[in-house]
Amino acid sequence: MSGSFSQNAASPCVKICVIDPVTGFCVGCGRTGDEIGAWMSLSEAQKITLNASLPDRMKALTSRNARCVVPQRRGTS
Repeated sequence: MSGSFSQNAASPCVKICVIDPVTGFCVGCGRTGDEIGAWMSLSEAQKITLNASLPDRMKALTSRNARCVVPQRRGTS
C-alpha cells in the first residue's frame, strides 16, 4: 500500500487534531471523532481496515480544502 499510512495497527495520529466541520474527518489523520475515541478498543483487524480507508479520506479533505481557499483582500489605501 502506498501513501502515508502503512497496513498495520499503528495509530495514524499526527498530532493535528482538528475536525473538519463539513466532512467530520480529522484534518491530521482522516478519522472521525468517534473513530479517534474508539481507537484503543478496536481490534487489530478493525484498525488495519480503518487505516486502509484514510488515504482516500485525506485526498477528499485536501480536495475540499483546495476548493474552499478564499483569496486574501488587498488593502484599500
